[in-house]
Amino acid sequence: MAQTEYEMPAFRGETEKVIAPGHTYKTVTDDISGVVLRRPYDRRWFAVMAVAFALVSALHLAIAWLLLKGVGVWGINVPVMWGFAIVNFVWWIGIGHAGTLISAILLLLKQDWRTSINRFAEAMTLFAVACAGMFPLLHLGRPWVFYWLMPYPNTMDLWPQWRSPLIWDVFAVSTYGTVSLIFWYVGLIPDLATLRDKAKNRAARAVYGAMAMGWTGASRHWHRYKMAYLLLAGLATPLVVSVHSVVSFDFTIAILPGWHSTIFPPYFVAGAIFSGFAMVISIAIPLREWYGLKGYITMRHMDNMAKVTLATGMLVGYGYFMEAFMGWYSGNLNEMFTQLYNRPFGPYAHTYWMMLTCNVFIPQLLWFRFFRTNMFWLFLISIAVNVGMWLERYVIIITSLHRDFLPSSWSMYHGTIWDYMTYYGTIGFFLFLFFLFVRVLPAISITEMRELVHETSHHHGGHHAESHGTATPATEGRA
Repeated sequence: MAQTEYEMPAFRGETEKVIAPGHTYKTVTDDISGVVLRRPYDRRWFAVMAVAFALVSALHLAIAWLLLKGVGVWGINVPVMWGFAIVNFVWWIGIGHAGTLISAILLLLKQDWRTSINRFAEAMTLFAVACAGMFPLLHLGRPWVFYWLMPYPNTMDLWPQWRSPLIWDVFAVSTYGTVSLIFWYVGLIPDLATLRDKAKNRAARAVYGAMAMGWTGASRHWHRYKMAYLLLAGLATPLVVSVHSVVSFDFTIAILPGWHSTIFPPYFVAGAIFSGFAMVISIAIPLREWYGLKGYITMRHMDNMAKVTLATGMLVGYGYFMEAFMGWYSGNLNEMFTQLYNRPFGPYAHTYWMMLTCNVFIPQLLWFRFFRTNMFWLFLISIAVNVGMWLERYVIIITSLHRDFLPSSWSMYHGTIWDYMTYYGTIGFFLFLFFLFVRVLPAISITEMRELVHETSHHHGGHHAESHGTATPATEGRA
């Protein structure tokens, strides 16, 4: 089969292709829609869903106990009043960044290699934002009054405190989530019409038909779809930079040593793209392996994502160096103590050095083509990066808070079992949503892959057997 031959990265030229040779409109449509419409379904999918369901059950238990007892069940204390909740919030928001970057910025830059990975990367963004949104609400202590954060007109003049970064987070994250959702759904519409036409089950046809909103593949529909998609990409692009910059303001506007730094906005954005791409790699590897999609998510995609991960990892490493350098250069004794002693040699030194190992030293392996094209090692490196980025948020938040200006108020912080259950529970929730998405919607854009087939066939001067047929996905099932 062409896909297995293509998987072997023996020849340098093979990494140049964004879709395996020999694909036609029909094979693209059948392969990608087949992942959703196949019966019976893959056993590995049920295994992952069982694990995810167990973790989500732990999350429900942890939240129920929190609402019953209050935030005291977490390890937070004075002075560490921000613990796992905010660490996890920033980590999940970061993971959501790669989806919008791949979809919006690479679309505007006309990068063909985004085509196979943009759909599930966008879905990953939505599910990561859903996980992130839980933590600030639970951290309120009284999550049922979350609407007090909204500037809604009322009779009691209860307006938000505009000087609070919590308000900025609400606006940034809700805007980001909304635009990402619309962008993802608009891109799905032609593919929903394909599934409507190919589904054998009457109920599935009705659901996909309703979601496709009457798409027939008319030129008028294509024109409006292309225009809306491009406008949304333009709208989403500044969000990539702005959202994590606003999240970094949670820390940088404070005068606390270790937080009061102007490098935070660009440093947080680079870290977000770094962890986001690492998560896309972690998801793409099992996805292409389990569902036979190696001809679509090719070595070119894995190689490019590894290079982006390496580049953003270098930026993050530069951020670490500049933090330490500015701590020394400032001459501020408190800043020097935090950056040059407490982080590398204090009670949380093991966390600091693990962070440097995962985020700076291990990604250096990606300079070598062997590690970029060997799926086993690439998967391990991507997992290491995600662990390292969680540790980075832990170092920034905990080591800055637990030893502030007053030695008399210094205290240690450790997460409790409820902290860990909540965190691992959200990972289960993310996996649950993602694999549910893979089960009911195409994980790769059928429409854009067909356009790619069209472009590559014309580029090479050849014509596929079906190239005389229409390229409209909606009519594929009727043909």
